[in-house]
Amino acid sequence: MPSQMEHAMETMMFTFHKFAGDKGFLTKEDLRLLMEKEFPGFLENQKDPLAVDKIMKDLDQCRDGKVGFQSFFSLIAGLIIACNDYFVVHMKQKGKK
Repeated sequence: MPSQMEHAMETMMFTFHKFAGDKGFLTKEDLRLLMEKEFPGFLENQKDPLAVDKIMKDLDQCRDGKVGFQSFFSLIAGLIIACNDYFVVHMKQKGKK
């Protein structure tokens, strides 16, 4: 039976490949669909309608219109860090009340 962390790793890998398909990378449209399906709250809270374009630009290091798994994982890591930072601040504020 896989641990929670192993399951989380598997989920990230399968999610990437679900949207990347056989080509093995995400295009901007793939990334947009992934964000819409897997992170709907993130996109709904964005004030910038070009958020996905900016994310794509940051992730597409080779400027070839492709986002590989490593870049995708960087995005996930950044989102996790931001969520943790929010959680820590929120929990500290909650503890002060």
